Amino acid sequence: MDINIINFDTTIGKKKPRTIAGMVNTNECPFCNVAALVDIIDTDGNIILVRNKYNVMDPSTQLVLIETDQCHSDIPDYPEEQMRRIIRFGVQHWITMLNSGQYRSVIFFKNFGPMSGGTIQHPHMQLVGYPDLDPELMYDTAEFEGITIYQYKGVELNASTTPRIGFSEYNLVLHAEAYTDTNLNGKSALMPKTDSLDLLADLIKETVTFIKEFYNRPNFSYNLFFYNVEGKLRVKIMPRFATPPMYVGYNIHLRPTSIPDFAENLKKHIKNKVF
Repeated sequence: MDINIINFDTTIGKKKPRTIAGMVNTNECPFCNVAALVDIIDTDGNIILVRNKYNVMDPSTQLVLIETDQCHSDIPDYPEEQMRRIIRFGVQHWITMLNSGQYRSVIFFKNFGPMSGGTIQHPHMQLVGYPDLDPELMYDTAEFEGITIYQYKGVELNASTTPRIGFSEYNLVLHAEAYTDTNLNGKSALMPKTDSLDLLADLIKETVTFIKEFYNRPNFSYNLFFYNVEGKLRVKIMPRFATPPMYVGYNIHLRPTSIPDFAENLKKHIKNKVF
């Protein structure tokens, strides 16, 4: 089986600060102390893109996107414009990295909560450029297919019918009409239209809000995963629990029978919102 594999430097990993409840090893949030941040790449108000001090994967370039100056907040708490600015800012830098010629793969993702694989409570995303990893080994296109919940301006929200792990996974798919040709660093590149990106941000916010309210647990955790699939943007929203042993040990994917119910419940939630 072909796989992507990369070295993880445990010497550096042991030094990473941990502020999520249950794994606290420092009282100071490194993202709150903006004056102490080094290697800041770009800012947009209280949104900051900075080089990761703990580059644990080799070879790679790891960046951190600090989403807000509000340490104990998260996506459901953001005003609409803050969420839209975060997505515009992050996608712009992600696409710039993808088109830089420096990397074979660039991933863009978010960890939130103790089951997500993250270590810092403060809301943030990460961009990681890999010079060697094969992007086609990072997904199966079937994983982005599902029961359509909402579609407008070339943006589709669906409930995945081929989930990566199982339970309630949701996909956002940007179709051709959501893009425009753009000159990026002297090269022609497809860039999502601003109104489609804003709708994407709105749908991410409402989907995360829905799953957080639905599961209603103190250690609620989730991931956002952004994918470049044949030049088009895909997003997977995945609530996180203990990973099923069938998947961990045998790569068996679970398809819950409740997928239609989850789709219908999110559809009702979305209908109550005005985009």
